[in-house]
Amino acid sequence: MNVMSSSNYYTYLLRLADDSLILGQRLSEWCGHGPVLEEDIALSNIALDYVGQATNLFKQLSDLDSQGRDEDAIALTRPESEYCNLLLLELPNGDYAHTVARQYYYSSFYLLFLEQLKLSSDAFLSGFAEKSIKEVKYHVQHATDWMLRLGGGTAESHQRIQYAVNAHWPYLGELFQDDVVDEMAVREGWGVERAALKQAWMDRMQALFDECGLIEPTESWHHKGGRSGRHTEHMGFLLAEMQYLQRAFPGAKW
Repeated sequence: MNVMSSSNYYTYLLRLADDSLILGQRLSEWCGHGPVLEEDIALSNIALDYVGQATNLFKQLSDLDSQGRDEDAIALTRPESEYCNLLLLELPNGDYAHTVARQYYYSSFYLLFLEQLKLSSDAFLSGFAEKSIKEVKYHVQHATDWMLRLGGGTAESHQRIQYAVNAHWPYLGELFQDDVVDEMAVREGWGVERAALKQAWMDRMQALFDECGLIEPTESWHHKGGRSGRHTEHMGFLLAEMQYLQRAFPGAKW
């Protein structure tokens, strides 16, 4: 792998790691606050799945890091502008409908992504995808069940999930954007073309919307910037909490 490919490979891994880390952090905020005990446990377990995936990726990044940082330092001491997660994943949890909508949008995409990443020519990425697919299949099923329950429930639950679906829609374009890093990864056989996943994702989403009686949003504007470190106003607050211990006690292990 040449220098340019090596740099892009590191960036590719970092993006995946940040996606899982930030979503895991957001979902962990439901611990002790779930609408019922079973959901409190379910969301905590899903959060742990994403944190576990992030840990796996950050360990690999540590082995490649030019600054010699360990996984904790990479994950927890960077400034906001160096995080490259999708904007969708840093949005506040909102009410339970907002969390469900965000989780359905992302996990249904992520499963399609991992199924293709499993075919990667890179042994680490292929193995990571194969292991993660088992977890994300459950995430999709959990979110789908709640979309159906809220969409087909009371008038209020239907209104809330429709509002949540609409609110997150402008952040979905970033899921399917390919830049030079993605293009090189695809060209060299170890990455996934995100844009190629859009139609299959749209078909699955539309089928669920029809079953739930939801209306597909018509908003055409889509936010972007997360991959290049330009975040929403919510990211700083998330990082302040997530990074507190590592910054208060640098290098501490627990």
